[in-house]
Amino acid sequence: MITKDLYRRLIDIRAHAPEKVLELARRRRRRPLLVPYEKLSEPNVGGDRLFLVAADHPARGAIGVGDDPLRMADRRDLLSRLSIALSHPGVDGLLATPDVIEDLLLLGSLTGSSLLDNKVVFGSMNRGGLAGSAWELDDPITAYHAAGIYRMNLDGGKLLLRIDRQDPNSLKTIYQCARGIRILASQKVPVAVMLEPLPAYRDRDGVLRIDTSPEALIGVITIASGLGPTSAYTWLKLPPPSSNPMAVFAASTLPVLLLGGDPGDRGEELLTSWEEAMQAPTVRGLVAGRSLIYPADDDVGGWVDRAARIVHPRI
Repeated sequence: MITKDLYRRLIDIRAHAPEKVLELARRRRRRPLLVPYEKLSEPNVGGDRLFLVAADHPARGAIGVGDDPLRMADRRDLLSRLSIALSHPGVDGLLATPDVIEDLLLLGSLTGSSLLDNKVVFGSMNRGGLAGSAWELDDPITAYHAAGIYRMNLDGGKLLLRIDRQDPNSLKTIYQCARGIRILASQKVPVAVMLEPLPAYRDRDGVLRIDTSPEALIGVITIASGLGPTSAYTWLKLPPPSSNPMAVFAASTLPVLLLGGDPGDRGEELLTSWEEAMQAPTVRGLVAGRSLIYPADDDVGGWVDRAARIVHPRI
């Protein structure tokens, strides 16, 4: 729990010492995404999977959870929940926007115990497709850009790609994502790219929905796998399919991280779907946000622990 006093100190350092963020980012101790390939054959070597918590929803205006449209609006509460999750030994890191990453870096400096040292940290890039907006599928890079990923000493960048073949805005986002992959992969020290391709459609009321059928997911996987001048550093972030996960994840050789979502009271069902999908050879872990940080019973530690044991059975 982040106390009122600690939170006030965070607010004060934001106002009085903004330059401290970059200093802390450059000093952050990094780690490999996975255990080095040449060590995989060694006995008792783990680390061939990745479990990240996600907190990039607010920057897209998606702050609702379940029936509460403002559930993620309290920043002190969000940071407290992230602190619980990141303290778990089975959590490998974080996916977030600049504001959240900077808050956590500053909190670490105030407590003397950084939650982001020796963690994998991905910066979320395109957040301009605001939730519920008329232009939602035109999703430009409005958070981290490639230069910012390097400047802040991050391990990778995340791009969201929702594809609706009936919406011309999807083409603009395809271009943005291809450009982002090109720039991130062309640096002297390339970083990982987490690409989240989702088959989208509008329902009869015009609300944007995601199609998790095997056919739809296979279609976007094949599109996403070919984006940019190289796929060498691209990881895919995908929802568990409604059925036949083996066939879905056989559509590409790229590493896959499963995504969470807002399960409502379907938490047990979601855990089962992660466990089943984790059997596919390309699936290398999990990225979950609201499903674990805001569970229906509010037991953040308990749900993080259960998810961590699916990703890392030996912890």
